[in-house]
Amino acid sequence: MPNKIDHIIQYMALALQPVIQGAHKREDIVRNLDHITELSRAAVWLSAIDLPVKLITIPEGALQGFTDEIFDWDHVDYVERSAIDIPGKETEYLGELARDLDTFIIAQAKAKHPEFPERFFNCAFVIDPKGEVIHVHYKMQVFAREHSTVPHDVWERWTELYGSGLDAFFPVTDTEIGRIGCIICMEGSYPETARGLAMNGAEMVYRPSYPEPYVANGLWEIQNRARALDNTMYVIAPNPAAYAPLPESQFPIDTFGGNSMIVDYQGRVISNHKAGGSASYSGAIVDIDALRQYRARSRWGNWLKDLRTEQFRLIYDEPLYEQNRCLTEPPLKHGENDKIVAQATQRMFDRDIWKRPSYLSDEEN
Repeated sequence: MPNKIDHIIQYMALALQPVIQGAHKREDIVRNLDHITELSRAAVWLSAIDLPVKLITIPEGALQGFTDEIFDWDHVDYVERSAIDIPGKETEYLGELARDLDTFIIAQAKAKHPEFPERFFNCAFVIDPKGEVIHVHYKMQVFAREHSTVPHDVWERWTELYGSGLDAFFPVTDTEIGRIGCIICMEGSYPETARGLAMNGAEMVYRPSYPEPYVANGLWEIQNRARALDNTMYVIAPNPAAYAPLPESQFPIDTFGGNSMIVDYQGRVISNHKAGGSASYSGAIVDIDALRQYRARSRWGNWLKDLRTEQFRLIYDEPLYEQNRCLTEPPLKHGENDKIVAQATQRMFDRDIWKRPSYLSDEEN
């Protein structure tokens, strides 16, 4: 007799595409939360015509913007000025919305950590329909202009706190709508981040936000589809519509290009909102039972079952990037961090991983 399931997990999921106002202090966040609430209610009202909405996803930056990165703020100052607590007042606000709409909500924020009082991390978090934070993910790979601390920067203390297993770096939460994992922006540019979540059981991955021109030139879609296809899982990828960096900005700038999308477990885009500029959303039916059936029965498209894992360890035997950079010092500002990036590039040449181009300036050398 075939195994029976209790119920089929099928629902409408939404990738919100809000307009963002850059927060210059913690109190400014509420303006963005009010906008998210209005957009969520409109999206649910329309999208629940097909199936009940059970998941709303909010892009990176939708609460606080990217103010510290744009203006190269001091890291420790940002902790005091704008970083939030998870759970905290902002997650309580979203929790009330989740309860009211009877849906899960996934969002992102730059947040404090009780064990690292002068550091903030870039975090994704999941709120359940009861309004409780049930999952937090700490971003592991950042763009060079981002000031966030990552676990690798505090490696020794991080592994003391959380160990060195998959849950310490690739946590997955098992919910009534499927197993959910998170990667944020730049993390989706690396196949390893999504693979780590997949190997820890993820069926759906939240991957928010990517800037122009890398949305318009196709990188965003290629990465989202590849992460879904490689790991036989859904990827839900909300992206901002536009961004006003200053409170006095008269017009928001379309620095992200929209194109919020939902990709199924065969790498097919099943919904996307290609236009940016104005607040909107993308919605699609997610069928977790179909995914589980496909994983169980497919002999071809379900790649993970055939992995010969030992042979891939050789790729990462030698470290490429120094650990513990932020145990005693905060993340660097742009100018100093550029020197670290240059050293990392030089290391690639020195190890003969990359071959030098025909010309580099003295500064680049």
